Amino acid sequence: MKRRSLLSLTAGASLLAGGCAATKTPPATAATDAVQGTGDIGVVIERAAGALTLVNTSRREAIGRVQGLGDLSHASVVFSRDARYAFVFGRDGGLTRVDMLQQRITHRVMQAGNSIGGAISADGRLVVAQNYQPGGIKVFDAATLELLADVPASMPGGERSRVVGLADLPQHRFIYSLFDAEAICIADCSNPRQPRITTLQGIGRQPYDALLSPNGRHYIAGLFGEDGLAMVDLWEEQPRARRILGGYGRGEKPLPVYKMPHLRGWAMAGGRAFLPAIGRHEVLVVDTSTWAEVGRIPVAGQPVFVMARPDGRQVWVNFSVPDYNRVQVIDTVSQRVVQTIEPGKAVLHMEFTPRGESVWISCRDDNRVQVYDTHTRELQASLAVDAPSGIFFTARAQRMGF
Repeated sequence: MKRRSLLSLTAGASLLAGGCAATKTPPATAATDAVQGTGDIGVVIERAAGALTLVNTSRREAIGRVQGLGDLSHASVVFSRDARYAFVFGRDGGLTRVDMLQQRITHRVMQAGNSIGGAISADGRLVVAQNYQPGGIKVFDAATLELLADVPASMPGGERSRVVGLADLPQHRFIYSLFDAEAICIADCSNPRQPRITTLQGIGRQPYDALLSPNGRHYIAGLFGEDGLAMVDLWEEQPRARRILGGYGRGEKPLPVYKMPHLRGWAMAGGRAFLPAIGRHEVLVVDTSTWAEVGRIPVAGQPVFVMARPDGRQVWVNFSVPDYNRVQVIDTVSQRVVQTIEPGKAVLHMEFTPRGESVWISCRDDNRVQVYDTHTRELQASLAVDAPSGIFFTARAQRMGF
């Protein structure tokens, strides 16, 4: 019995030792080192080189580069639902699908002559491009970039309008504005090969950009041809366009407009919207329950992007020439500028990390991306990037209108 018990104990000890050994972490290999998630990945547009720099926002470093994306002078990016693929819309009409984990192009099509952006459906199945030339939208299968529908933005005389302000809506719908036709269109792509288009006419002259509120309820188009904005309440049974902020625009004493503000950079925080004033050195404050102006904040120049930190406590502003070496930080409680920083020459874009602890800023003429702590405003990292412009993080994959 004693010998049998001893053998049992010895065998048990061997099994236990083997079990413990099995739970140890295997030695690192190239394969295991390559495994990573995509939640802290982003891309930086290299506008002159037609390339993407891939970055890791946790380590604050570049992790790769993808070339061969064409003219990226006005490029934008959306992400697949799983945040693995970046869809890059080039100014030359190129649409490129990039695998960010394998760091390579999977599909690329030349879908237009002049394009300025796109959107992806909520379920990630459809990618839509908005085009200047020829004017209209095109619907693609996100997995293959197969063209599913070509929807012209036709005007009464047979010409086509340039399309701006494209944004995704729930239920395979997309909304966009016609710059030359004074209209807003809603495309129902439930049948992606035969979209149904609803057109809202007479919205105002020359809508140049638009935004979708974070909850997807309000679509707001800026008007370059007149003061004011057009807004559509998408929760209404029969959506219609109405005018808001009749004084919004270049105003009674317009300054030269060096660069149009980007409305997608509007900051919405705490029941207030902070938006760039066209041709003015001001950020306007608007009550989002009434859409009435409730304040103005003097700033260093003509604002281009006015972007809220994810918690809404701060708004960061960059400017057009000649003040585009500066960025100002606005405290949304006191509604005043609390700091001015100078990240570098030709600040073109900013992007917050998902929880807002850092902001990444592209400085085109310095060939740098500067990363700042948003609480201390101290520089955390500096990355060498060739003529950087747009910065896009994969957190956008989970947001409407981005």
